[in-house]
Amino acid sequence: MIQVRRSDDRGKADFGWLDSRHTFSFGSYYDPQHMGFRTLRVINEDKVRPGGGFGTHGHRDMEILSYVLSGSLAHKDSMGNGSVLSAGDLQRMTAGTGVQHSEMNPSLDEPVHFLQIWIEPAQQGLAPGYEEAHLDDASSEGNLRLIASGREREGAMRIHQDVELYSARLGEGESASLELRPGRHVWAQVVDGDVTINGERLSGGDGAALSEEAAVELEANAKAEVLLFDLA
Repeated sequence: MIQVRRSDDRGKADFGWLDSRHTFSFGSYYDPQHMGFRTLRVINEDKVRPGGGFGTHGHRDMEILSYVLSGSLAHKDSMGNGSVLSAGDLQRMTAGTGVQHSEMNPSLDEPVHFLQIWIEPAQQGLAPGYEEAHLDDASSEGNLRLIASGREREGAMRIHQDVELYSARLGEGESASLELRPGRHVWAQVVDGDVTINGERLSGGDGAALSEEAAVELEANAKAEVLLFDLA
C-alpha cells in the first residue's frame, strides 16, 4: 500500500526571511491527518534568505537531522559545536536532555536550502550528541547509500531509533530497489527530480508512505534524489 503526499498539499509558512514547506504538522500548521509517520515526526523544506536564520532556541528528546541542498548553514550549539555546513552535508543532533542551538545563513547574497528532519528517539533523557558527514556524489549516485541507522553501521550516522535512512541519487533511466523486512514501513521523500516509486510517479517535494510492501522500487524518469526512511 502506498499513500502519496504531494508537494503542493504540504503546509506553508513564509516569514520573509524563511520560506518553509511542512510535510507534517509543525508550528502553526496543524493537520490531524498528517502528524508524522511512525517515529518520523518532521520533514521541513526550508529556504532561508541571505543573512537570515533561526536564532538560539532549545530542543529536548528529539533526533534532529539537517541536510543542506544548496548554500551554507552556520550551526552553533550549547555543546560547543560550531561549523558551517555546505551543499551535501548532513548533520545529526541528539537533543536528549536539552540543547540550545542556532542555524543561520552566513551568506550575504546566496540563500540556503535545506531539509530539517525530526525523528522521535527510542528513549528520553539521552545525553546530547552531535555528528556531521558529507554525502559525496561518487558514493551515492546510481545506488542506495545507507546514511543513518539505529545500529552501528560503517559509514552511517547513529540515530537513537529503529530506523535506517538511505539516500538514492539516480540518473535518468536508472533504478534501485530496497527489500523490506516483514513489519517495516517506509517514508520516501523526493528531494528533487522525477521518479516512479512502486508504480506512483513523484517529483521534487512529494512524499509517500509505504506499508505492507515487500520492497521499494525506484525508477528515475529524470535525474532524481530520494530519501528513504525504513521504519519499525
